[in-house]
Amino acid sequence: MSILQVGAITVQRIVEHEIPIFRPSDFFDEATDVAVDPHRERFEPWALCPQTGRMVMPVQSYLVRTAYHCILIDTCVGCDKSNPDLPPAWNQHYNKAWLSNLEAGGASPDDIDYVFCTHLHMDHCGWNTCMVDGRWLPTFPNARYVFARDEYNAIKSDSPIFVENIQPILEAKQAIIVDMDYAIDDEIWLEPAVGHTIGHVAVHIKSGQEHAVMCGDIMHSPLQIAEPEWSPNFDFDPVTSACTRKTFLDTHCGNNTLVMTGHFPSPSIGRIITRGSGYGFVYA
Repeated sequence: MSILQVGAITVQRIVEHEIPIFRPSDFFDEATDVAVDPHRERFEPWALCPQTGRMVMPVQSYLVRTAYHCILIDTCVGCDKSNPDLPPAWNQHYNKAWLSNLEAGGASPDDIDYVFCTHLHMDHCGWNTCMVDGRWLPTFPNARYVFARDEYNAIKSDSPIFVENIQPILEAKQAIIVDMDYAIDDEIWLEPAVGHTIGHVAVHIKSGQEHAVMCGDIMHSPLQIAEPEWSPNFDFDPVTSACTRKTFLDTHCGNNTLVMTGHFPSPSIGRIITRGSGYGFVYA
């Protein structure tokens, strides 16, 4: 499992699974065959599966170690969770490979000090909890779970996501409800990145002169590098989402910031560059 250095901070990807899962047209209203065809040479087979036509998308977390803290950013789908309207890989998923991968990365659940959720969709907060003797309990017993206030307030209290992934954290008094510019210290902080959801945040990492940012679902696929106006059709505010994405691309294009993506195919981490009149993405 590769370790990325951001100054004195280490970053590791903890992958739950990586498969061709959604067709572009499932996500983007603009993604007709005619609109996608010009991008196939650029993105097949690594980001677009030529056999199925589906986007290759990992579901993953980032394990971040500073001199003071052991941090998880996003917690994937999890086990036993109720996502009946989504692909089978996300509904009543029983594979504990993610937990094994975390431990292979040198961290046990007891080691985690902070859990950041970029937003509260089911594939970003599922391992917040696990089932123990018929009860949902925090997976990370020593962690403080950081939720952006606007995101937390928007979650319906009777939804499976709240009942299974959030309520047990509240009951254990491990939740911190914060503003969207919350910082642990001068090395780790949040930035508002709304549009995909009402309280979506990016997570920044800085050590010395080196800077990285976990962008969550500002972008789901490299297709959005080529077509930044394409917003998922399930976004809270697709227009704001596109503006957020364009601002993010402009801000980090060509300035050596490492971008840690939520769903870009392996190795998932890279830098935004200029490509013709638009953008490119070069893996680190």
